[in-house]
Amino acid sequence: MPGIKDFKGKVTVITGAGSGIGRATALAFAKEGSDLVIADIHEERLKEVAGKITGYGARVLARRVDISDRAQVDEFAEAAIRERGHVDILFNNAGVAIGSSFEDTTIEDFQWIFSVNFWGVLFSVKAFLPHMISRKFGHVVNTSSVSGLCATPGMAAYCSTKFAIAGLGESLRAEMKKYGIGVSTICPGIIDTRIVADGRMKLKKDARAGNQGVADFYKRFGWPPERVASAVLSAVRNNRSVIPVGPEAWVQWFCKRLSQKGYELSSEAVGRFLMEP
Repeated sequence: MPGIKDFKGKVTVITGAGSGIGRATALAFAKEGSDLVIADIHEERLKEVAGKITGYGARVLARRVDISDRAQVDEFAEAAIRERGHVDILFNNAGVAIGSSFEDTTIEDFQWIFSVNFWGVLFSVKAFLPHMISRKFGHVVNTSSVSGLCATPGMAAYCSTKFAIAGLGESLRAEMKKYGIGVSTICPGIIDTRIVADGRMKLKKDARAGNQGVADFYKRFGWPPERVASAVLSAVRNNRSVIPVGPEAWVQWFCKRLSQKGYELSSEAVGRFLMEP
């Protein structure tokens, strides 16, 4: 099944568009002439991105949305369909992070991260996908992570949500093929975004408030979010299934597929970096 080759005039919905991967992808689609419908929980960030999009000559509809709230997601979808008539591409990107040992991760932490990372994606798919099915056209992209393919210590809650997204994406892809709808799962490695700074980090005993040490690591060694944006556009154009982004993501994935022992050793090394003082 071919992907969507030409993005000009295509109505593209992006959640978590206020910063990082969502922002970079919104601007990349705008440069291609897409008609953007964007959402984020941070209104000021959203306004800044909307201004950039119009600066590229593209149309944009921006809404503040808490994707963990089903009613808000349904209202957002209704507004998008009402204002634009249909949706061609849906990029479920909004997400949060928790860095913590399993022992220190509370049930409330798990509930919080699942409410955004998994239920937010599911609410959005349920709200928008029926419109794509009725037209027998469209593409859905969900942001998982290399942590949704290869789990590491200190990230049990985060990995759980990202594995759930990866599983949902693979199942959806198989089911949507008969409608001519593509489904892609993006699995970034270390990307320089605000997810660590905005998340709940409590990993190293000697970490500063907000676990600035981990945030600094992502800032120093992370790939720019534009790299993921490019992968998203390629995934839609070529109707790709699972897309690791960054060499570290590919290495982890191949290590797990080729050698369980090698994967466990690499996972333990990551765990030592994240969790030991």
